[in-house]
Amino acid sequence: MSWGSLRLRLVAGGLVAILIALTIAGAGLTLLFERHVTRTIGDDLDVYLKQLVAGIDADAQGRLVVGRPPTDPRFADPLSGLYWQVSDDGGQVVRSRSLWDTALDLPQDEPSPGELHRHVIPGPADARLLVSERRVLLTLGGRRAPVRVAVAADFARVSAAAAHFARDLALALGVLGLALAAATSIQVGLGLRPLDALRRGVADVRSGQRRHLPADVPTEVKPLVEEVNSLIDAQEREIERSRSRAADLAHGLKTPLAALAADVALLRQRGEQDVAQAIEAVGETMSRHVDRELARARARGTARQRGGVSTPLRPLVQSLMRMLERTPAVQRLELETCITGEPSVPLDRTDLAEVLGNLLENAARHARSQVRISSDAAKPAITVEDDGPGIAPAERSRVHERGVRLDERGEGAGLGLAIVQDVLSAYGWQLVLADSELGGLKAIVAPEVSGDRMAAAG
Repeated sequence: MSWGSLRLRLVAGGLVAILIALTIAGAGLTLLFERHVTRTIGDDLDVYLKQLVAGIDADAQGRLVVGRPPTDPRFADPLSGLYWQVSDDGGQVVRSRSLWDTALDLPQDEPSPGELHRHVIPGPADARLLVSERRVLLTLGGRRAPVRVAVAADFARVSAAAAHFARDLALALGVLGLALAAATSIQVGLGLRPLDALRRGVADVRSGQRRHLPADVPTEVKPLVEEVNSLIDAQEREIERSRSRAADLAHGLKTPLAALAADVALLRQRGEQDVAQAIEAVGETMSRHVDRELARARARGTARQRGGVSTPLRPLVQSLMRMLERTPAVQRLELETCITGEPSVPLDRTDLAEVLGNLLENAARHARSQVRISSDAAKPAITVEDDGPGIAPAERSRVHERGVRLDERGEGAGLGLAIVQDVLSAYGWQLVLADSELGGLKAIVAPEVSGDRMAAAG
């Protein structure tokens, strides 16, 4: 799929949105987990703090002692990451063995008696510590003295737990991302299915299998379908008006052309042969142009409504051959028909007769002794060949140039071939010229494909 594909754009947009959403969700969940672990450690510190406060006492000399320290063995393990400390305003400090030869550098703080404060401070071995602190009043040496009681835990536990959680979460979010990507692809496919049905409907309209797009479409696509159907109806009306105008113009010219032919006959009777011949040539040209426009108008209208149209080839060719044999110019020629099977052509019978009649007439006009028409039911193509002089390859290539008409050739391909091309184009078929095995020109009538491929296949 190219970037111009709507499906690719929607899937890519969905994947980017999923990636952003999962990244934000991962970061947010990791942050929430870290806060949860911090709160859990803080709750544990509060428990240790209560145990420590319950065990503080003073000896006979008024010195601080901790009779019942917290029972967690990590308090006895040097630099274990779990510490406690008790100090008074007189400089006495009692600390856990885990602090070894260091002390907690508590910030300047004056919590109210019984109030719990939390701090983040630097600790041993450059660690970051979470500290829970309370202030209690004890009788030391006969006086009431404030005592600061603190319990601390290393933040490395929080970081390690968050890192493990992030790795597990990344794996889970990766699996979720793949599932969401598959769901996005399926969703885009289901969402674009009406457009695919619309595309097939347009193809059916072009091929003539139906006249309008199907109306049973989703609400979002229905206005487009209605507009396209209205455009099709308007186009049909315009084509019908064009056919009527072309027919009116052609029939309007028939009478003047007939009068001109009568004048040509009078001129010949008077012996003015040159003038009569010139006027007759002009009249024939005008008449053939009229016939061409009538054929084009009829082909456009018939091809637009050609759904289900099919013409058996063999009976039509036999009828055309019988008509051609009656013309004096064909008496000297050998007419050969090579039709295998019973092929049918998806063209209206009248239009197909127009096409083959012009090709056979052109071949008979230029053939020296032989004309052959052939077709095979297994291949959608008809060929008409002769043993005449043919057309030079350099001239044949001009057929595919924009704006060049077949009737502009100087080597015998007249207006009849232009009519053939116009009729075939209305049905999505084409005329390809190639060299014949008989020595002359081969005219191939087939569905539209590459001209070079058709000539090579022929």
